[in-house]
This record gives sequence, structure tokens and C-alpha cells, in this order.
Amino acid sequence: MSMIQVTNLTFGYEGNAENIFENATFCLDTSWRTGFIGRNGRGKTTFLTLLQGKYEYLGNITHSTTFKYFPFEIIDEGKSCEEIAREIAPEHESWQLIWEITKLELEESVLSRPFNTLSMGERNKLMLACLFLEDEGFLLIDEPTNHLDMHAREVVGEYLRGKSGFLLVSHDRHFLDLAVDHILSINRASIEIQKGNFSSWQQNKTLKDEREKAENEQLKRDISRLNIAAKRAEKRSNTIEDSKIGNHVGDRGYLGHKAAKMMKRGKALELRAERVVEEKSKLLTDLEEAQKLKLYPLERSGFLLELKDITIKYGKHTACENVSFTLTSGQRLAIIGKNGSGKSSLLKLIMGEDISYTGTFYKPGNLKMSYVSQDTSFLRGNLLKYAEEREIDTSLFLAVLRQLDFSRSQFEIGMERYSEGQKKKVLLASSLCDSAHIYVWDEPLNFIDVMSRVQIEELILAHNPTLLFVEHDKHFSSILGNDCLQL
Repeated sequence: MSMIQVTNLTFGYEGNAENIFENATFCLDTSWRTGFIGRNGRGKTTFLTLLQGKYEYLGNITHSTTFKYFPFEIIDEGKSCEEIAREIAPEHESWQLIWEITKLELEESVLSRPFNTLSMGERNKLMLACLFLEDEGFLLIDEPTNHLDMHAREVVGEYLRGKSGFLLVSHDRHFLDLAVDHILSINRASIEIQKGNFSSWQQNKTLKDEREKAENEQLKRDISRLNIAAKRAEKRSNTIEDSKIGNHVGDRGYLGHKAAKMMKRGKALELRAERVVEEKSKLLTDLEEAQKLKLYPLERSGFLLELKDITIKYGKHTACENVSFTLTSGQRLAIIGKNGSGKSSLLKLIMGEDISYTGTFYKPGNLKMSYVSQDTSFLRGNLLKYAEEREIDTSLFLAVLRQLDFSRSQFEIGMERYSEGQKKKVLLASSLCDSAHIYVWDEPLNFIDVMSRVQIEELILAHNPTLLFVEHDKHFSSILGNDCLQL
């Protein structure tokens, strides 16, 4: 057991107006299975990078361990998986690798295959297995659930539950509950560590927020009471001062002293109100209140899509076969299935991409659809220009991004500098600004933080749009999918 002590850590990227970390202090035990959570852009991946010594920073990070980071950078993807595993962990025995990949439900035969022939989910599993081939070092695991289907997330979660000594960045609530025993959270104005899984952290956070809200309401009442008393004292002072004027006045010295006393009391009450305001501002710095998002679905009665016996092939490879369903207005259809079962191909066909298929596909004319793709790599350049090119209401677009926790300074930098979660929020905000009959979302929650996931869930339940989606977040799919299509 060893400790990672972070003291007064301060860091910001060159050209950014605000620091990512400002005098952050906390301590990590390297034997823990620690989940690392926080809003997109608050510095989770940055902190993993700082631990590896890749940037200069102010403050201190002291430890007596080495760090291994997932995902690995694979230089030559044409090499066999066994060769790549040997490069990552040179001292391992072959049986150890077989033992680890078997627990992750990979066949031994994948070891002889070139790495680039594996699916993205299989690659993730192999690299995770390689992390645990050697006992040395503290493991930094950055969003391992991307590209994993729902079943694979269960498998990997149970796998990590049997391990120790890692810091895990993930936004999948069910996955975190499976895998971790501590939570490190980056809040609005603090960083804190709690023992337990995500659900216990969320429960404690809710109780803390409710307590702070109650104290805030009491402070508002105190401020109102003090301001009323201060104004009353000031009015009384002015009345006494006015009474000094005229021949009928008795002891002007006594009245002046009384007026000054009332004035002093009024000033004291004002100062107390100011101190309460200052106390209030300090109290609420960590309160996370997700703003309510809005959606503008178009109404259309009857069925909106009809697919019958759809088969999609790429050469000799069959992506999906004999798929049939009808989508009606107000329906929320979750498409589930293992990686490679053709879910994304099906959505691309529905969106009008040139994909070869057999079967019957019908959608009525003048049907408007709004699409969120998995891919964010094309997002580059100015955010406002992107909105203009897509003919999005710019004011509404920026307002939605602010509600999703974008700072104003982020509007000024190129999208290529955004985190993956921020890029995905750009696509989601764009879709939320669309008025559409059907919202077609392909893994919309990839890299999206937990708070934003809750906002999106509440949005869908409040506005009840027609939604066709692929998502491997078990919590999200179980809440929103009122129907399910298994591929």
C-alpha cells in the first residue's frame, strides 16, 4: 500500500482563461478501486496526464509508484495480439495472458490474429487484460466502456471488481457500481473522496445538496429580515433628524444623539446582511443543480417508419439480417445487441445514407429527423460557424450548451481542443435545437458526464419525443426505452 498525495495543485492550459485546477489538495490510496467522476471538461483526463508527468504544474504530486495508462497507444496495429501484449508487458507468462482474456470472454484464438482485425470492444478487452499482467504500478483507466455493448460492460465491471489499485474514469453509473469501492469527484469548487460506489456517493451528494438548499433558503430569509430592519432604522433616524428643525424643538442635542444611534444601528444591520450574503456565496459553491433542458418535437400521428425483413451486408459480411419493426409517434425504441450486430448500420440506413440492403423500408414524405452520430472527429473550428452552417438558432444553441455546463470561454476556442465529452455535447445540443418528428441517436452518451445524462433523461421523459436510439448505458436504456429491438 502506498499513497498519492496531491498538494496545492494548480494547472491550466496555455490560452485558456481559467485554470483546470486551483490549489487542489487530496490523497489517494493506491490499493483502492477508485472511480473518478465529474462534469466534462473539469480535468479528469488532464489529471491522469499530470500523474504521468507530461505537463508542468504548480504544487506537488508525491508518490512512490509508477503509472500505466489505458488505452495504450498501439504503434503497429498489424502485429498479432500476442506480440502487442508482449510489448506492453514483456515479463508475463503466456498462461497469464490466456487466463486474463478468458475472464473477459475473449477466445484464445484472438492472440494469433492481427490487432487491427479485432472489433473496438475486443481491443479494449485485450488492452485491459494487458494492464493486469504485471503487478507493478498504479493503473490509470480512462473510459474503458466506450465501444462495449451492455453485456460486455457487465463482464468488464465484474472483472475489475476482482482487481485493485486503479483510478477509473467512467460515466456509466451501473458500471461504476460494479467496479469501484471509492469515488473521487471533481465538484464545482472542490475535489473530494468518499468510500463506496457511485450509488452511495450520489445518495450522499443529494443529501448534501438538499441540506445546502435548505440553509440557502434560511439565509435568504435572514437577508430579507435584516434588510427590512435596516431600512426601518434608517427611516426612524431620518424622522428624528427632521424633528430637530423648527422653533418648537426641545433638546436638539438629545435628538441628534438618538438619530445618530439609530443610524449606527441601521449601518450595523446592513453590514450583517452583507456578511450573510458573503456566507451564502461560500455555501453554494459546490451545489450541482442541473438546469432543465427543452426539446421541440414535431407532432405527426400514425406510424413514422416501417422496416420489414431488412438485411444489410458489406461484401460477404452480414451486418444485420431480417430486421422488422414499425415506429409510431411517441414511441421510444431502444435498439440493443452485441458489438457488430448492425445497430449503427441500421440507423445510417434510416437516415438516408447510401447503404446496400434487401427488404422493405418505408418512411412517409416530409418526415424530419434529427441525428446524433457516434463520430465526433469531424468537429473542428469555430463553434458559431458550425451553428451557422447547420442553420441552428445560435442563441438557443449556446444557451443549451451553457445548460450542459459549457463555460463562456469555451465558445471562443476551436472545437478540436474540446474533450470528447464536450464534442458529444455539441452534437446533442445541435439535435436539441432541431424540431423533428424522430430523434435518431447513436450512442449519444459516449463520454457524457453523469449530471448531463440525468438532464437528458429528464428531458426525454418530460417532452416524450419519438426516439430511436442505440445506447449501452443500462440505467439510461431501462428508464427511456418503452420498447426494445434486439439484434
